[in-house]
Amino acid sequence: MLRAVPARQERLDEDQIGALRELTSSLVAAKPDAAGEYARFLGIKQRGLCLPEADLASRVGGATVLVTGGTGCIGSTLMAQLAAREPGRLISVSRGVTAGWPRQENAEYRYADVRDRRAIDELIAAVRPDLIFHVAAQRSPALAEVEVHRTVTTNVLGSRNVLTAAAAARVPQVVVASTGKALRPYSPEMYTASKRAAEWVATTVAAGGDMLCSASRFTHVIDNSIVYQRLQGWAEDDGRGVVRLHSSTIAFYVQSALESAQLLLLALLGAQRGEFRVHAITDLGWPVTLIDVAVGVLAHKGSRSPIYFSGYDPGYEEVPFPGLYDPATAGDVSPLLNAFETAAAVDSPCPMVDAFRLDMAPDQVAPKLLTALETVCERTEDADTVRHALDDLSWSVLDATLGAAARPALTRSAKLVVQHEHAMTPVHRRVMEAIKGHANAELSAGDSPL
Repeated sequence: MLRAVPARQERLDEDQIGALRELTSSLVAAKPDAAGEYARFLGIKQRGLCLPEADLASRVGGATVLVTGGTGCIGSTLMAQLAAREPGRLISVSRGVTAGWPRQENAEYRYADVRDRRAIDELIAAVRPDLIFHVAAQRSPALAEVEVHRTVTTNVLGSRNVLTAAAAARVPQVVVASTGKALRPYSPEMYTASKRAAEWVATTVAAGGDMLCSASRFTHVIDNSIVYQRLQGWAEDDGRGVVRLHSSTIAFYVQSALESAQLLLLALLGAQRGEFRVHAITDLGWPVTLIDVAVGVLAHKGSRSPIYFSGYDPGYEEVPFPGLYDPATAGDVSPLLNAFETAAAVDSPCPMVDAFRLDMAPDQVAPKLLTALETVCERTEDADTVRHALDDLSWSVLDATLGAAARPALTRSAKLVVQHEHAMTPVHRRVMEAIKGHANAELSAGDSPL
C-alpha cells in the first residue's frame, strides 16, 4: 500500500483509489485480530480511577467551584463528578461550544471567553470561587497549525488570564488541564508549544503567591477522539471516503474522559503551596495500534473505504526527540513524563497516578517574551508573525526548564542524546546543544566534559 500510492498527495485519482481499495480489502481479511484491538480501544471508555472520597468530600463539599470549558467533553464529565460531591455552587464558564455534552441540572452556565481578559477578571471577581478547574482550550494539533492566533490566545494568553485573575481575586486553588504532548521541553508545533507555555505560566503563578496551583496531563481521550470521529466518517461514506492515516506504524496511548476528570480531582488533592505539581496516570495500558483500529472500524461497518498512508500532517511530529526518555526509568512511571520530570517525581495522592514538581529557573527573558507575544496577538492575527513570537518564548522556556533540571538527569540525557546526533533534524540538534550546554555548566571541576 505504501508503494502503490506515494504519500503526501492531496487528491487521489480513481485508479489510485481502486488499487488502494483492493489492497485494503486484502488487509482487512488478513487481520481478523484487529477486531480485538478495536474492542480494546472502545473498552477504554469505561476505565476509571480510584479516588480518596473522604479527602474529596472535605475539599469539594459545600465549596464554590468554577470550571472553564465545562460544556466540553472532559469539562462536562468533570462537572458531573463535582456535582456528585455536592459543592455549594457549581459554575461552568465557556464560549458556548457544547457539541451536545450533558449538563448538570443544578449547575450554573455562564458565557465568557478565556481570551477576554476583562470578562474573566470580572467573572472571577464576582463569583469568588473556592476552586477553579481550568479546562478550556483549543485541543486539535492539526487545527492549531491553521488557527494559530486563536490557539495561542486561548491556550497561552487565556490560561494566563484565568490564573492571574484567580490570583488577584485570592482564589485559594486552581487546577489546570494540560497535555502529555507538553512532556516535550521544546516543540515548533503550535498546539504542543502553546500548552507547554501554559505550563510555564502556571509555574510562575504557583511560585509567586499563596494560591495552590497544580495540573493534570491527558493523552488521547477516546470520548472526544478526533481520530475516531474521522475514522467513523470515512467508513460511513459508502466507500467513497478515503481513510487517511499518517503512517502504518503509529501506536498511541488512550484514556477515558472519566479518567481525565478524576485525574483533575486527584491533582486538586496533590497540590502543594509554592510549587507547581503535574499529575499523570501511571498505567495507560498498552498503546493502541492505529492501523488495527482503522481496520476494525472498516470491518465493523462493512465499509469499502480504502486506507491511504498520507504522511504526517502539520502539528504532528513524525520523529520524536531521542532524549525524552531515559531507559533506566522509562516504563516505571507514566509515559507522559520525560526524563527530567521523572527525576523530579514526588509523592502523589493516589497509587494509580504519578506526580512531579515542574520547576523553571528564574528567567528575566521569558516574561518579556510573553508580553511581546501578547502585543503581537493584539496587533495582528497573521499566523507566521504569531508563530514566530511563540517560538521565541518556547526557546526561552526550554532554557528555563533545563536550568532547573537535576544535574544527574541533565548529564545522563546529554550522553544518551549525542548517540543520535547523526540522524537529528536541525530543531532536535538545537535542543541537544541546549541540553549539552546546561549539562556542561553543571559539571564540577573534577568531572569530564561531554
